[in-house]
Amino acid sequence: MDLKSLIRDIADFPKPGILFRDITTLLRDPEGLRYTIETLTEKCAQLSPEYVVGMESRGFIIGAPLAYKLGIGFIPVRKPGKLPAAVHTVEYELEYGMDRLEMHQDALHPGSRVLIVDDLIATGGTATATAELIQKIGCTLVGFGFIIELRDLGGRQRLPDVPIVTLVEY
Repeated sequence: MDLKSLIRDIADFPKPGILFRDITTLLRDPEGLRYTIETLTEKCAQLSPEYVVGMESRGFIIGAPLAYKLGIGFIPVRKPGKLPAAVHTVEYELEYGMDRLEMHQDALHPGSRVLIVDDLIATGGTATATAELIQKIGCTLVGFGFIIELRDLGGRQRLPDVPIVTLVEY
């Protein structure tokens, strides 16, 4: 399936000079969405994760059905102030600013095998920050899964040395 044909480009979003790869057009297409989740499931199952961790917000959209298909749990990583219990926090740099992520302190146990997923990897800041949270707890990071990789931004090189699954490259 040609997933690129289902992904919309939006110039100058969220600020001038950024070309945003919009997956909402992929998500509204039943066959495209099904293919995306099925293909990620096939490619990520071999990593034998016990949990899928997805970052707010598009990582939730991809991560929850992926965890369901893999028969494992899903852990949300959120923006500050959204989680009700004690949290681990990490600050990180985006390609267009700074941000923070939080995860419940009791979400994972040391030694858990974790797969991190998101809609895309650009500079790798969000994925790297999430990996820091996972490793802070003492979990084993088994890999990353992304629908889109923006190769020219070099995010892959910032990530820990684990398998990286991507479906579309720009």
